[in-house]
Amino acid sequence: MIRIKRAYDAPEPSDGERYLVDRLWPRGVRKKTPNIAAWLKEAGSLDELRKLFGHVPQRYPEFRRRYRRELRGNPAAQNRLEATSRGDIILVYSAKGKEHNQAVVLKEFLE
Repeated sequence: MIRIKRAYDAPEPSDGERYLVDRLWPRGVRKKTPNIAAWLKEAGSLDELRKLFGHVPQRYPEFRRRYRRELRGNPAAQNRLEATSRGDIILVYSAKGKEHNQAVVLKEFLE
């Protein structure tokens, strides 16, 4: 099972492995956080696409389409994601929007 959770939300015992999927490390979160199994930086959207989206909900459909294309064209990210997606995992993200972010798209992509 794949779930998503903000980096700023407290971990729960039922979470399973937690993987940070942002290209940038979240502000205010220590890099030696014990509740992050790995930082999958290569799975985050490229800077150009992230800036184009700007977390504006109206731009989300275009972001989603382009990000999925990015993921399909990135075998390193696909291999890393497939290796981690065995069992219950949490895709951790830092965006404020819970419905419009790269972790939502990534979860759909993996499922």
